[in-house]
Amino acid sequence: MKLFEMYAQPIEGYQDVSQDNSKIKWKETRKSKLTLRQIRKLRKMMDVRNYEKVSNLKKVRTQYKPVNPEQPTL
Repeated sequence: MKLFEMYAQPIEGYQDVSQDNSKIKWKETRKSKLTLRQIRKLRKMMDVRNYEKVSNLKKVRTQYKPVNPEQPTL
């Protein structure tokens, strides 16, 4: 989780409160098992984050790419 995600409003569709079973009960030491639905959702979230990262890197690369020396500068 990124720091700005803690203070910003949650993005619609990222978290389903009705499906959140991460709250641990007293004296419960076993880890909760992931269902196939949760695994699919995690995979989709990672795919979206990877896509956003790649698109952000493309923008940064075009912004900071070196200037072509043959082109005259104004």
